[in-house]
Amino acid sequence: MGAFEGTGKVALITGGSHGIGAAVARRLAGEGVRIVLADIDEEAGAALAKELDGAFARCDVREPADSEAAVALAVERFGGLDIAFLNAGIAGGGGIGDDFDLAAYRRAMGVNLDGVVFGAHAALPALRARGGGDIIATASMAGLTATPFDPVYGANKAAVVGLVRALGPTCAPEGIRVNALCPSFADTDILTPLKDHLERTGFPILEVTAVVDAFMDILNGDGAGEAWYVVPGRTSEPFRFRGVPGPR
Repeated sequence: MGAFEGTGKVALITGGSHGIGAAVARRLAGEGVRIVLADIDEEAGAALAKELDGAFARCDVREPADSEAAVALAVERFGGLDIAFLNAGIAGGGGIGDDFDLAAYRRAMGVNLDGVVFGAHAALPALRARGGGDIIATASMAGLTATPFDPVYGANKAAVVGLVRALGPTCAPEGIRVNALCPSFADTDILTPLKDHLERTGFPILEVTAVVDAFMDILNGDGAGEAWYVVPGRTSEPFRFRGVPGPR
């Protein structure tokens, strides 16, 4: 593929009011893309949508109807949908031992996994109507490696990676590319509970601009079903999964 050309395209961004979502929104708007932000933070989302001459939809990604309404807004306001950035996410799913918290578990799985499933389900008809497009889901390095500090978070992010790897070849014949963005600890609000510990131990924190650059690299690429890692000091690229042993 050639360089991304945003003029005339429309993007929906869940979790778009802050952090990675807001940074990607600004980058895409600068490329001429019309932006629809979907988030539970109405005040910040509406303000950013106004700044970008876009639109805002209050969206709890745990509710399928909210994702469907956000896609409908993109189609009604701007004529279609070309990019669905399914980015909404939370930390804090916790463990499954004595510290197990059923409400925290259901919330984390609902936002981080159901939100991607419902978002993709809602976006696919609009992307098909456009003749193709991109779905990019924010997973995490936690989806590519063990996360003993938060097993539930690791589980839902690994599930997002598995979903993307399956949808990639399924949707590619329709011209719809499905890929995952897998950043390490990025400097966003979701990092707040861990930030002091990371700084004390000298663990490098990822700049949000690096995540945005990787997002744009995915759009500029031609792959499908890929999980792009984003870690400090390395060039982002698709993670190379080892093949599993086949039958003899």
